[in-house]
Amino acid sequence: MATDVTEREARQVAEDAREGEWKLPSFGKDLFLGKLNLDLIHPQPKLDPAAVEKGEAFLGALRAFLAEHVDPLQIERDAKIPEAVIDGLKGLGALGMKVPEEYGGLGLSQVYYNRALTLVGSVHSSLGALLSAHQSIGVAEPLLHFGSEEQKQEWLPKVSRTHISAFLLTEPDVGSDPARVGTTATPTDDGNGYVLNGRKLWATNGAIADVVVVMAKVPKSDGHKGGISAFILPYDTDGVSVEHRNAFMGLRGIENSVTLLEDVVVPAENLIGKEGQGLKIALTTLNTGRLALPAICLGTTKIATKIAREWAAERVQWGQAVGKHDAVAQKIAFIAATSFGMEAMLDVASRMADDKQRDIRIEAAIGKLYASEMGWQVVDELMQVRGGRGYETAESLKARGERPIPVEMLMRDMRINRIFEGSTEIMHLLIAREAVDQHLAVAGDILEPDVALGDKAKAAVEAGKFYTKWFPQLVVGEGMNPSSYAEFGELASHLRYVERASRKMARSTFYAMGRYQAKLERKQSVLARIVDIGAELFAISSAVVYAQTIQSEQPQRAAEAIQLADVFCRQARRRADLLFDAIFDNDDDAAYALAQDVLAGKLTWDEEGVLDLSDE
Repeated sequence: MATDVTEREARQVAEDAREGEWKLPSFGKDLFLGKLNLDLIHPQPKLDPAAVEKGEAFLGALRAFLAEHVDPLQIERDAKIPEAVIDGLKGLGALGMKVPEEYGGLGLSQVYYNRALTLVGSVHSSLGALLSAHQSIGVAEPLLHFGSEEQKQEWLPKVSRTHISAFLLTEPDVGSDPARVGTTATPTDDGNGYVLNGRKLWATNGAIADVVVVMAKVPKSDGHKGGISAFILPYDTDGVSVEHRNAFMGLRGIENSVTLLEDVVVPAENLIGKEGQGLKIALTTLNTGRLALPAICLGTTKIATKIAREWAAERVQWGQAVGKHDAVAQKIAFIAATSFGMEAMLDVASRMADDKQRDIRIEAAIGKLYASEMGWQVVDELMQVRGGRGYETAESLKARGERPIPVEMLMRDMRINRIFEGSTEIMHLLIAREAVDQHLAVAGDILEPDVALGDKAKAAVEAGKFYTKWFPQLVVGEGMNPSSYAEFGELASHLRYVERASRKMARSTFYAMGRYQAKLERKQSVLARIVDIGAELFAISSAVVYAQTIQSEQPQRAAEAIQLADVFCRQARRRADLLFDAIFDNDDDAAYALAQDVLAGKLTWDEEGVLDLSDE
């Protein structure tokens, strides 16, 4: 589906990065092929008792520290995380949660790392950004995957305890296409190092970092393969300067920089992996790091559930608590159920991530996409429940004697998650490529990328005859059993829905390939709807499986978990059905034509009557 050379190269690098790495199939990939392979996520792997003991001990210490030493209102006022807080996190070992103990870290599982980020994110999202940028995409993650033993021995103990790290990838002209990196790394004449030159934008932690990973392009020359490469760069190296600390609508404590590299010399031993492996390292790092975003979003939705519950129970209007009024009750149910669904997806994906045989790229991508979009809807509904007090700042509420509940802050902070770690639009395309590529792989003899379907083939696709021969598992009713999933009790109907809907999604995908052919890559709204359906199906599956896990691990909560899962699945099914209706019945063509006329300046009269003071 890619059209330009650099994008194709990036896709090939991603393929090379994962080739032969996984021993088990992907649950998410199979969903897009119309297969509900529930055995891949159920029963969930049991948590290792030693890992639980270690994780719970750390969460207890972290909770106590946050409660005693962190004031989110101070972070908002100063637009900065106090040094004492950062030092305290270092002392707890929070910088090295995922780093193995042999390298000085805590060696927490992915499950407990994400639970820690959820806890931290519930206090202030800037803390979550600090810790996740440091260890989900900072120095530790690339080194754990690609670093030499010498690099690990030198740097992992430092970034686990004392050194803040960052990941310098984005540039002023390079956003979601890392293949276009312009920063250069020119080999020195003596062959002992590289000279870096370039400017990096939006480096989270970049304003206070001690050491960073930099992506730069090595020119091809004799003895040098060249290509985008990754380097460890101590921030006190001559030629490194922070030009600007960026300020944003939310995340007011984030240390985000524009960093200038001018003739910065790095020794050859600071090259991570080999020359030309930078894209592979970047993509692998970003894929792994994406689970941090759902964890941080979950911290917000959990707090949102608590705020909504308390306010709707105590606030009285027209003779009864506002939560008794149906309009508000529906919002509270949505907030609570959605938070449960997000937690289910995160728990399922996290336990999968702890199994190193699992390919979780799609699940992590869906988790990031889903949590950021649904998290935004949750805080929007929370704002409506709290009304004027939601729009008022926590500082103002406190000044006039009310509880400083920071709904306004939660909304500002949540908004970035639809952009961080790959925007919603990029995530749709990333996941859509996987979905379409899976079909191309299965039906490659029939649908070669450069061969158009004939009229008969199109008709066969539309009539479903093609699937009878090539995709028998997608034929409606194939393999269905009314008693299927009986072990899930009243939640079984939701899994049967997923089974039917996944087949329908696969048929819709293949029909879209036949209908649009080469133009499908430009039908991004169509692809986005298919991806969103897949996300809802993954969420439903996770909610049902997680509810049963709770029933096994915490039987006292079984009934409530089933209730939450049931409402969440009902709401998700309704969203999925609406998306199915809109795949081919939509206003996309008319809207696209209008957008092009706007861009061409034909409708500038529609902008009259206002004044843009940002114009030069």
